[in-house]
This record gives sequence, structure tokens and C-alpha cells, in this order.
Amino acid sequence: MKSKIILFLCMGLLCLVACKRNEGEGGTGVVQGYVKLINHPDDDYTLPADTIDAAKTDVFIVYGNADFYGDDVETDDKGFYKFKYLTAGDYTVYSYSTLPSGEKVPVTASVSIGKGATGNVPTIYIHSGKAYGTSILKGKVWARYYHGTTYRGEGWAYEHRVYIRRAGETYQFDDVRVGLDGIFAIQKLQPGDYEVFTFTENANEIPSPIIETVTIEEAGQIIEMEPDTTFVVQIQV
Repeated sequence: MKSKIILFLCMGLLCLVACKRNEGEGGTGVVQGYVKLINHPDDDYTLPADTIDAAKTDVFIVYGNADFYGDDVETDDKGFYKFKYLTAGDYTVYSYSTLPSGEKVPVTASVSIGKGATGNVPTIYIHSGKAYGTSILKGKVWARYYHGTTYRGEGWAYEHRVYIRRAGETYQFDDVRVGLDGIFAIQKLQPGDYEVFTFTENANEIPSPIIETVTIEEAGQIIEMEPDTTFVVQIQV
């Protein structure tokens, strides 16, 4: 009799385990939410970020602790998405930000739902645009004008060229011209160490470099070179 009871209990336990559903399809639950797109355009030296509805954007869902997504849908014109017919459990939803290089970076959010319940996922903010994940470096150039050894005056430089290279490298990868009030701005810089340089001339019109080292610690920043690192150059006229 005792052995029959034990057998009955074991069979009941096995039945419970077999009947328990993992996360995924086959239920009446819903997971839903919104995706917003933050656009980072270049050629604007204030690093603006314009947030809009992420229409027609792919969204993926992961069931429980699975290593791969279980389903995907596309957002509507308002950035809204919905996954239906889900069992109770834990879910991860994600969409992709896009770096200027074209590399895609997942942005995730999680939600848990009960049987037949609707889970509202926190809004997912994805990023895109040529300036995304980059910073801007700003500085100034002051010019002293000479004709041979004769001093002709001074003021903020204009149209003078400034170069940038990665620290330890020989050649520049970008250059810009100084604008009004001696200001220059170099866009789309990744975090890292850089050397910014320009050239000054002597009476023999032989240019020599003036170099400043700059560290960009994080993206999405406008870095102003310190006033005491303003480039002072001689220009032969």
C-alpha cells in the first residue's frame, strides 16, 4: 500500500512538471510597448537630439532565459508593438540602435506577466544618426601677423587649418578650417586620446607644428579646449 502511495505521488509530481509551461507562445498573455527613436544629426555643433516615434522598426522578444529571440514584430506608425498569445513568465524585449559605422547595438527592456495578463514594457529608446556615439572638440586659434620680421598686428585667426590625429599615430585623419572669432570644431570623435595640431611660420616662412593632447572620455559631449591651450600662431603676410 505504501509503495502505491509513493508511486501515485511521483506520478502526480511528474504530471505537474509536464503540465507546467515555460515562457513562450500558447497562452493568452500580451507583452506590449513603444519604441522611440533619438536622431543625432551631424553638422550641428550643439549636438542636438530629436526624439520621434520609431515607426516601422523591428522589435524582438526573448522567452525566459533563452539564448535566441522567439519572435519579432514591426512597430506601427506610432512606434507601438504587441506580442500576443504568451504564457505567464519573464520576457525580454529589444530593438537596435545604429552606430555611424553601421554596427547595431541592442537596447533591451524586461517585463513579467501572469496568466492571461498584459505586460506593459518600459519605453525603449533607440539611437541613430551620424553623430551618435561621438563627441565634438572645440578650440580657438590666435594669430600674430608678420611680414618677414616686421610685426603687422594680431587677432583671432580665420581660415587657418587645424588637424587631428590619434595619439601615437603619424598622420592626421581629419582637418578643419578656423571660422569666425578663431573658433574651430571637429566632429564625430570617438572616446580616446588625440593630438590636435596646427602650424606657425617664422620669418623664413618655414612652418612648424604646435601640438596639444586631448582626451575624450565619453560620447555625446562637447569638449572645449581650455583657454590656456588656445593655439597662438605666426602667419606671414
